[in-house]
Amino acid sequence: MSFFKKFFSKEKEQDLNKGLEKTKESFFTQITKAVAGKSTIDIDFLDDLENILISSDVGLETTVKIIDRLEKKVSEDKYLNTSELNSILKKVITDILAENNTMDTDDFDVPSSQSPYIIMVVGVNGVGKTTTIGKLANQYVKKGHRVVLGAGDTFRAAAVDQLKIWSERSKSHFYSKGMNTDPAAVAYETVQYAENANLDVAIIDTAGRLHTKTQLMEELTKIKRSMDKKLPGAPHEVILVLDATTGQNAIEQAKHFTAATNVTAIALTKLDGSAKGGVVLGISDQFKIPIKYIGVGEGMEQLQVFNRKAFVDSLFS
Repeated sequence: MSFFKKFFSKEKEQDLNKGLEKTKESFFTQITKAVAGKSTIDIDFLDDLENILISSDVGLETTVKIIDRLEKKVSEDKYLNTSELNSILKKVITDILAENNTMDTDDFDVPSSQSPYIIMVVGVNGVGKTTTIGKLANQYVKKGHRVVLGAGDTFRAAAVDQLKIWSERSKSHFYSKGMNTDPAAVAYETVQYAENANLDVAIIDTAGRLHTKTQLMEELTKIKRSMDKKLPGAPHEVILVLDATTGQNAIEQAKHFTAATNVTAIALTKLDGSAKGGVVLGISDQFKIPIKYIGVGEGMEQLQVFNRKAFVDSLFS
């Protein structure tokens, strides 16, 4: 059994296929119409393909890259049918994802060399940040890890209560200082709690407000510094949560947060609610940051480790 098949179960494959239904329907319906009646890749077709990719929120820079590579691959043989075009596009997209630090595994785990493993989660309100934290905690607990959730979003009404509910659902520990307290202090004390309780993982929420770039930088830097003070090297991972349904706005958010802090991974939520799954390609290509998690449904188990092979296979199935 291959490494990929070992970890990517039939159930997860079905969840991914269902989660990408809207994107596939939009993307391939348009491509089929563009190919109809054509036997060569000509300027008109390339213009159509460019519009299709951009409307799927792949982004202009990544779209240009795909078009250029497509032209190069068919420069010698201009014959075209739908099957051949899909095969070429699949190869081009797979190559772009492979170049940009995406993964080929579907396992939830943390490095055994670092305990507790500290994760800071950032992102604007409404992207599914708290839900993602809860689902991630659930997956870690299922793997046998002991987890604490730190309520560092101390400004948004009910944020602390929501995280507490997710800690109960995922059977995780919970640490909070309540509303309107210093988030840096919450982060510091959550790390301390994880150390004292001999836990494996601490996942720390942060406020989801987009301040000015300077304010955002200062707050996130302060939170990170407080964790590093308690445990040198923490946080070991900074996950940026983005909402796939917002398309290009997700890319704008990524620009803000990557400028403000050292984002090490991206979680892309609500793919099942979007026809613009092409944003996966744009984000991966523009920021060279691994897309580590994708949300393909509301269920506790429907947060997946992003696997480029599974994603591309599903997209073109």
